[in-house]
Amino acid sequence: MTTILILGGYGAVGREAAYALTRQPGAHVIVAGRNPGKAPPVPGTVTRRVDAADPAGLARALDGVDTVLMCAETGDARVARACVARGVDYVDVTASAGLLAEIQALDGPAREHGTRLALSVGLVPGVTNLLARICAGRSPSAELLIGVLLGSGEAHGPAALAWTLDGLGRMDGSWTMRFPAPYGDRVVHRFPFSDQHTLPDTLGVPAVRTGLCLDSRALTRLLSAAGRPAARLLRRPRVRGLLLKLLGAVHVGGDGFAVTVRGDGVQVSFAGRRQSRATGRMAALLIRGLPGLPAGARHVEQLVDPVAFLTELAADGFTLDLSAAAEGAR
Repeated sequence: MTTILILGGYGAVGREAAYALTRQPGAHVIVAGRNPGKAPPVPGTVTRRVDAADPAGLARALDGVDTVLMCAETGDARVARACVARGVDYVDVTASAGLLAEIQALDGPAREHGTRLALSVGLVPGVTNLLARICAGRSPSAELLIGVLLGSGEAHGPAALAWTLDGLGRMDGSWTMRFPAPYGDRVVHRFPFSDQHTLPDTLGVPAVRTGLCLDSRALTRLLSAAGRPAARLLRRPRVRGLLLKLLGAVHVGGDGFAVTVRGDGVQVSFAGRRQSRATGRMAALLIRGLPGLPAGARHVEQLVDPVAFLTELAADGFTLDLSAAAEGAR
């Protein structure tokens, strides 16, 4: 029996991961958060109230746990440090470059304690990292361009919306990328996804640029207008609160997503519906193979074979296109 504690388990990603983990033989899944009564229980799981900001409560929650799946943003690495101290494996779906670097710094202690810290385990970063590794294997000296198309009609939590707003206007530049049908050619706008910081080190590529667009062309145009003056305006608490409320209430577009990575003559993609489902299913698949992985802090592209892993993930209702990679290899 393997006991898995999902912190932030009542959010969209945590619930998807919980559903997938309950299908794995021998998995005992604990879905935890500060307010368990606010969400319906996931069948086959145990619910528990856990406040990750309370050291004593967190220590009690880790008793008897083999793996923690972190689906909540705490802003620091305290949960990862607690897991390392207790020899509990840790998987994180965070997209925060600063937090990833903080957890990466625990590599030495994690090795000493025989603890696995698996990072970049989601859609972005995660699937994008594995696609980037495929491209880098075919074109190792090329700059990689990562395009992310997200469904603007999918319901997102306040934390995800706030994170997106924080990225608006922080980086300049745009380029066109081809996404799988039905999206086609889209303009993506430079966005501070963590991939651009981690992948040059883990893959040895010269540079990585990451960009974002939405399935709604109208909202993408609005995104492109969010330059630095607008970003300063968004930092005003009243304006920020009103905009977050509006974005949470209005859904324009669908729930589809697509991610594309392009190198020198090489392009690969992954697409489907509901990005939260893709992240949750990817985390569950990684956890299944966690016991066979080495101790230490590593990103997903350093842990698994990208083609085999993405092929298995795609079988859960997603679409993987490596044909451009094969063509580029020839």
